Amino acid sequence: MNFQDAIKTCFTKYAEFNGTAKRPEFWWFVLFIFLVSAATSLISPVLSGLFSLATLLPSIAAGARRLHDTGRSGWWQLIGFIPLVGWIVLIVFMAQEGKASSQ
Repeated sequence: MNFQDAIKTCFTKYAEFNGTAKRPEFWWFVLFIFLVSAATSLISPVLSGLFSLATLLPSIAAGARRLHDTGRSGWWQLIGFIPLVGWIVLIVFMAQEGKASSQ
């Protein structure tokens, strides 16, 4: 999956929390969110806030689908609220190979 396909897929599945998301789909979408957030924050803080608000739900949905691909519940995203350790654990979970592709 390439950059454009990943973005299109994640916005098409805007609020779909069922199913799976492979590593490229998730990480390309994360890169897109990071780059656009950085660019909009240089232009206007209000525009950056609106973009962040608009992409909050698809980001959570893509994260849940990615965790499903690794055999975990989407609720594991809540571990990110634990300072430092939570983010490290969540990144490790998201970077792992999916269960379906490892067989």
